[in-house]
Amino acid sequence: MPYRPNPRRPLPGQLNALQLSGSIALGVWLGFIAIALTCWLASRLLFSEQLAPVAAVVEQLAKPPEVTRQVPDIPPQSPIFQQYEENLRKNEQQQRMDQARSSSRNLSNPKCQFWLQQDQTAPSEKSRANVLQFCD
Repeated sequence: MPYRPNPRRPLPGQLNALQLSGSIALGVWLGFIAIALTCWLASRLLFSEQLAPVAAVVEQLAKPPEVTRQVPDIPPQSPIFQQYEENLRKNEQQQRMDQARSSSRNLSNPKCQFWLQQDQTAPSEKSRANVLQFCD
């Protein structure tokens, strides 16, 4: 048999490189989606009863507990109750002072800046009152 080169004939369903790359990428993507959905469905079927208590605990931890202020059972005229009220008032005033110092709106208020500086260098009742008056 004599050697005779076959002329190249195009295949009937020939794809160019872009179409081939696109179809491979699509196949990989669809395969990944199929595997992910299968794993999710299997986990839902197999572990739904076992994870129910864990889900309940996680849901309970996600809700913050309601903070209620408990007032001690002390008669209103006692010195301990007066000290308690004084401490509450001081704590609230300190919180408002801290908020005034940390507020970015007070940076452009010159009166607030002045009284904040006064309260920082020489704290007094007057400087605290003016901070609370001029600062938001």
